[in-house]
Amino acid sequence: MAIPLLAGCELAGRDITADALLTQRALAEHIVRQGAHYHFTVKGNQPALQAAIALYFKERGAPDYTQTPTLAHGRIETRRIWCTDALNDYLDFPHVGQCFLIERESVEKTTGKHSSEVVLGVTSRPSHNACPERLLKLNRGHWTIEAKHHKLDWNYDEDRSRIRTGRGPENITRLRRFALGVLKSFQKPGQSIAAMMRRLGRRSRTVMDYLRLTSNSRATVMA
Repeated sequence: MAIPLLAGCELAGRDITADALLTQRALAEHIVRQGAHYHFTVKGNQPALQAAIALYFKERGAPDYTQTPTLAHGRIETRRIWCTDALNDYLDFPHVGQCFLIERESVEKTTGKHSSEVVLGVTSRPSHNACPERLLKLNRGHWTIEAKHHKLDWNYDEDRSRIRTGRGPENITRLRRFALGVLKSFQKPGQSIAAMMRRLGRRSRTVMDYLRLTSNSRATVMA
């Protein structure tokens, strides 16, 4: 399904990221034939690939790169990555340049609750043109996009939208993104978009204020 969607895209020289559902041999072949590189998450739908990468990194030492801890959404997050090209000739997957393991540690700032997550992956980019820092950044970029889609789906149930004809889907998505952008510009720390939407649903005047459509919401122009 993904290959027809990419048919009209200029892929040459680009890095194509995908979650585990799209970690498929045919898609990997297609991306590389188009002169691009893939970066795939590896999970249970590729059991042999997952097992081999997990086994290699089971006794891992110091990480190849550690990202500076960041504070986001009330959590302090630290990401580390381990990379290897030792499995390139062993894995039954096309055009492997490196395999990697990413570990994300998170600490809730208010409660101190600690959590850890490990992600396995494979990329067609060899180590000489994709250092560990770059691979970690590419992975982070993929999930940043996923987070934006999650907000649209969570707040507008976009995945189940029945608007499917003509330019309707594109137009409604643009309007939803515009609405989210407006809400985010007024969002206060600790306030969710869903809570803001519920509040605004009961206060039409406040909506007009947010959109700068009332006289008291416009900035005063000094003569």
